[in-house]
Amino acid sequence: MQLQIHGHGVEVTDALREYVESKMVRINRHAEGILDGRVQLSLDKTIQKAEAQIRIAGKEVHAEAVGQDLYAAIDVLADKLDRQLVKHKEKQVDSNRRAEGINRAGEI
Repeated sequence: MQLQIHGHGVEVTDALREYVESKMVRINRHAEGILDGRVQLSLDKTIQKAEAQIRIAGKEVHAEAVGQDLYAAIDVLADKLDRQLVKHKEKQVDSNRRAEGINRAGEI
């Protein structure tokens, strides 16, 4: 997966970059078809926010999180993306099973 990490009002250090990449590896487990991703870390006065857009085959997933610091925001962001991708994967499996059931019903 290609991952772009940008900072808005904050410098993206090597430590932040490595932390984001380690969290995104976990997300790769649930969706093998991830094409690319973009993570933006921002600091607006006291609000520290992390946003991500991930493109998978046929869909774009967006999530954002606010935290006490950027590391906490990244943790929450990774959890949100993980849940969204699991839900998307479950929908695909259910759709395939329904289609398979319809095909079998037509064979009888």
